[in-house]
Amino acid sequence: MGFLPLKTVSVADAASAVYDRWLGELAEQLSATDADWYRIARDTLRQLYAPGIADYEEYLADPAVPAAAKASLLALDPANVTLEPEYYADVDSERFARVKPLLWLWQRFDHSPAGGTNVHLGVRFRRLLAPHIFARCGKHFKCFQFTEVSFGYNLEVGDDVVVHRHVLLDDRGGITLGHRVSIADYANIYSHTHSIEDQRDVTAMRTVLEDDVRITYHATVLAGVRVGANGMVGACAVATRDVRPWHVNVGIPARSIAVKPNAPREALATLRSAHPPQGDHGA
Repeated sequence: MGFLPLKTVSVADAASAVYDRWLGELAEQLSATDADWYRIARDTLRQLYAPGIADYEEYLADPAVPAAAKASLLALDPANVTLEPEYYADVDSERFARVKPLLWLWQRFDHSPAGGTNVHLGVRFRRLLAPHIFARCGKHFKCFQFTEVSFGYNLEVGDDVVVHRHVLLDDRGGITLGHRVSIADYANIYSHTHSIEDQRDVTAMRTVLEDDVRITYHATVLAGVRVGANGMVGACAVATRDVRPWHVNVGIPARSIAVKPNAPREALATLRSAHPPQGDHGA
C-alpha cells in the first residue's frame, strides 16, 4: 500500500465562523498582559458546560439551587479543584500555579460537547493552549483528545509533533520531544521512577525523544530513556533503556530487532552491536 495523505475536511461555514471567532477571542484574552487565567478558564468552562447561567456568583448565592448543582459549577473554576502534581513535594508550586488553570481547561474541554472527538475544533484549541503551558512548543503542534499532561511546564515540544488519543506525557522530570515526533494512541512517556525498595524514593530524569521518533500503539517509554533520531518503539513495547538512532525496538523490555531500511550507512553499522553473536555480551 502506498502513501495515504490526510484528506482535507471542513465543517459548515456557519460553524467555522463561530469557531474562528471564539478561538480568536480566547487567544486575545490569554495573551493580554493582565490576563487572569483562572477567571478565563472558569468563564470559558461555564460557557461550555452551563451556557444558560449568565452570572456565576449570583447562581452560587441562590439558596434555591441544590448543593450538587453548585458543586458542579464550583468545579469548573480551577481555583476550586486540586490536581495530582500539587501533592508532590518536588513540584514548583509557583510555576504549576501559573499553568494549572490551562491544564484544567484543556482536560475539561476534552469532556465537553464542543471538545472530545471534535477533531476540527479540538486540535486548534489544544494548539492555542500549548504554548502557554509548555516550556516550549514548536509550529504545527497536533494533539488529539484525552491526552494527559502532568506538570506541563517541564515539557518541550519541537515542530510538527503529533500526539494521538489517550497519551500520557508525565513531564515531572522533564520530557523533550524533537521535531516531527509521532506518539500513537495510548502510549505512555514517563520522566520519574520509584525505588523498588521504598516507593516514596522518587527519581526524576528527563526523557528525550529525538527528531523523527515514532512511539507506536500502547508503548511505554520509561524515565531517563533517550530514543535516538528516527528510532521507533513498537506496539506494546516497554523501552527501559536508550534506543539507538534508526533502530526499531520491540518487546518487554524493548530490544532492537532491526534498523530501518532507509537508514544511512553509519546507522546500519550499529546493527551488529544490537545483535551480538552468542557469547558476546556487549551492549
